[in-house]
Amino acid sequence: MGSSAEIPQPDKAALRHALLAVRAGLTRDDIRAYEAELGRRALELPELAEAGTVAAYVSVGGEPGTRALLDTLRDRGVRVLLPVLLPDNDLDWGLYRGPEHLARAGRGLLEPDGERLGPDAVTGADAVLLPGLAVDGRGLRLGRGGGSYDRVLARLDRAGAAPARVVLLYDNEVVARVPEEPHDHPVHAVITPGGVRRFAA
Repeated sequence: MGSSAEIPQPDKAALRHALLAVRAGLTRDDIRAYEAELGRRALELPELAEAGTVAAYVSVGGEPGTRALLDTLRDRGVRVLLPVLLPDNDLDWGLYRGPEHLARAGRGLLEPDGERLGPDAVTGADAVLLPGLAVDGRGLRLGRGGGSYDRVLARLDRAGAAPARVVLLYDNEVVARVPEEPHDHPVHAVITPGGVRRFAA
């Protein structure tokens, strides 16, 4: 009887499918326009605007665009780290040296072509940009399911590092609730074309 009062968990696979279908319907012009707005909005967040080192990623396909933001941060003298996917789905990191130093990698990803800094390089970041498909009002993020960023967040915890955890999304991807797992780490803020929203610690 008591279980009827529990809030039902949304179906993770169905939610991912629905959100990816919306992204698939975006045109290149849509994505470019949203990317420019996301880049502007991101700098409204002091944790990014004042960071010395930011761990980020290169957006691909219909993902909310990060490339304008990467270039803006780099032009401001910020040290930008980009992930390099390892065979076990963990992430190594390399320095962003500009779009001409990005190389095609597996799964359609773009990775920095220079020196590898090691998986622990992320622990020195002041802010970490996390890819995702959705975030809810508790700051819980729905990823794509590969687990790479769960490892990153666990590594930060083990190191006692506390960078700002920020996710970039489209406005419709801030949802009522995402499925919750015991290992989930809430984000501190979400940036969408419509603005910045912070979550309670």
